[in-house]
Amino acid sequence: MSFAEYGDTIKDGDTAIVFLGHESMFPVKVQHGTVTQTKYGVIRHSTDLIGKKYGSKVTCSKGGWVFILHPTPELWTMNLPHRTQILYSTDISIITMMLELKPGSIVCESGTGSGSLSHAVIRTVAPTGHLYTVEFHQQRAEKAREEFREHGVEHLVTVTNQDVCRNGFGVSNIADAVFLDIPSPWEAIGHAKSALKAEGGRICSFSPCIEQVQRTCLAMEEYGFTEINTLEILLRVYNVRTISLQIPDLGKAAEDNSSTGFDSSNLSNQGSPCSNLQQGAVQFKSGVPLREMVGHTGYLTFATKSLF
Repeated sequence: MSFAEYGDTIKDGDTAIVFLGHESMFPVKVQHGTVTQTKYGVIRHSTDLIGKKYGSKVTCSKGGWVFILHPTPELWTMNLPHRTQILYSTDISIITMMLELKPGSIVCESGTGSGSLSHAVIRTVAPTGHLYTVEFHQQRAEKAREEFREHGVEHLVTVTNQDVCRNGFGVSNIADAVFLDIPSPWEAIGHAKSALKAEGGRICSFSPCIEQVQRTCLAMEEYGFTEINTLEILLRVYNVRTISLQIPDLGKAAEDNSSTGFDSSNLSNQGSPCSNLQQGAVQFKSGVPLREMVGHTGYLTFATKSLF
């Protein structure tokens, strides 16, 4: 099993996702002789998981069932243990696109944090690219190395425990892209420029406060970066549901319609959205936004290293 390559069969030592529903899932490390408790009963790894295909429907001891899914960066983002605040798929998707990442890209990242973005970057640059990620906190750096090893991607990533603002990324003139998610990104812009390849490259900085963005943009200008722009991603989800509206009383006009041979009862036989007519009301599908939505997460500032 690898987060960068799909494996068909569940093996001992794999990380799998136990899917109980869209709002209920969790990761589990598959180990021979181990059991996992769910609200539907026990899952026995030796008999219920190992050797089965990913995507299998597994019946638990109480008769309920779950699906066992192959891990992906998107599923890991939803289920990972939080050591820090993380980036979610909404921001990650625009970051990978705007940094122009592709298989073979070399990427520098700071800080590693909980590894949400790291897993997505690794999947994008595999099989020939590489991620150099820097984490200031020693315990978080060690935990990240352990997770990358368990997830079968340790050959695609190098984790360094140091202060990127003082010591940089440990590489020079090789990176296609640099990503910064640190409290003072303006202090690391010079090191980011040194890490980027000589013929140019892209940089992205994630900051929750606009004051951080302002100082970062000034530093980017000072170091000769061009095409500096800042954006914010806001996700608004709609629910599709059936609503019922009263048919208005149009008086004489409605009577005129009836005299022309119009029969509203035929609507129910035409497969139209106005089916399921009730007395004096009509039902149809409508998209309604949620009462609450995910608001501000952070500002994304992108820039390009100047060739001159």
